[in-house]
Amino acid sequence: MQHLVDTYDFSEKQIANILKDARAFKKQMPSQLLRDKLLITLFFESSTRTRSSFEVAAKRLGAAVVHLDPAKSSTNKGESLEDTFANLCAMEPDGVIIRHEYNNTPRKLADKELTCVINAGAGNYAHPTQALLDYFTMLEHFGDLKGKTIAIVGDIVSSRVASSGIRLFTRMGMNVVLVAPQPFMPDNDLPKYEQLDDVIDNVDIIMSLRAQLERHKAPIFEDYEEYAKEYCITSERLGERNILLLHPGPVMRNIDISDEMLEDSRCKVLEQVKNGVFVRMAILKALLLDS
Repeated sequence: MQHLVDTYDFSEKQIANILKDARAFKKQMPSQLLRDKLLITLFFESSTRTRSSFEVAAKRLGAAVVHLDPAKSSTNKGESLEDTFANLCAMEPDGVIIRHEYNNTPRKLADKELTCVINAGAGNYAHPTQALLDYFTMLEHFGDLKGKTIAIVGDIVSSRVASSGIRLFTRMGMNVVLVAPQPFMPDNDLPKYEQLDDVIDNVDIIMSLRAQLERHKAPIFEDYEEYAKEYCITSERLGERNILLLHPGPVMRNIDISDEMLEDSRCKVLEQVKNGVFVRMAILKALLLDS
């Protein structure tokens, strides 16, 4: 039984096949490959894009999807998450798609080997499907990403998107640089800059992240407007540079990215959302049919 807890759960050959399938699905919608499959979504944190993207992907492939709202589940009556999961698995779903606040929850559930577990975002450590769809979006634009440089900008230490992306992008031969105020920086060996202007002439892609000031106990900025002066991606900051702009969403307008840049052809935010469906379709096929 194979799971997707982190991108390292897939070999490079599997990743290549997933990207190939996603490309094919984008060109022509496939037949109902998963028409006899049942998936349960279990989101302990709110989600717009990821949850709906998974559900659309599953239904495009013909699978049935049941959403369990944790706020109305027996975990609110004192039942442990492990027991809730075991009871769901007794109904014999083909997979459970889970989002949780703790980094290790998806791995703990996957290790039980009761059903296929797909991590839809956990803590600040992993969001593997987002990393794969971001990689697909960049690959679609450039054709080859080896040696390309991506600057990840914003609240990196709080971001599971950044964490998963760093592991996947470096594994695939990309250069990753980090741009953030010191308290937003993770502890790793990647090149770090406090100002985007110090590195902007040497990057091919910028990934902007949501400013999560609420996650930091000590105030770093007085307000979001002060943060935006330093880190909002604006047309003035980008100029005429041919740089691809990504954001995993939700975008805080004029704080993460300016209104003007969101309408710019270099900005691929909505393309990421579109590609997320095709990549997740390919991931479901890989886990439920090919493995």
